[in-house]
Amino acid sequence: MDLDDTLIALADDTRRSILKRLATGEARVTEVAAPFGISLNSVSKHIRLLERAGLVRRRISGRDHFLALEPQPFDELTRWMRETREFWSSRLDHLEAALRAEDAIAKAAKTSSSKRKRK
Repeated sequence: MDLDDTLIALADDTRRSILKRLATGEARVTEVAAPFGISLNSVSKHIRLLERAGLVRRRISGRDHFLALEPQPFDELTRWMRETREFWSSRLDHLEAALRAEDAIAKAAKTSSSKRKRK
């Protein structure tokens, strides 16, 4: 999977709308294009980008072109997002622990210093 292609494809609202429509089942290109206020040629460019990212597959039957959602890139993207989230959560947990330890040391030093001043 090329994560860049997937993320670029998902970055556009029109392409996300196409994917949402295809999530309900296979559809002709003209059916997919119908709700958009842009030309069929423009919608076709969006579809080609989705195909390049592997998010959509095309089936040709005679003159009809049918599109279907391809779930595998979503699974791979989800796995990448989960791994990235786990990595950063771990890093941030370590940072939080270090900052708390630093705060505790500073507080202990301040308390120790104020006790010495009283004596």
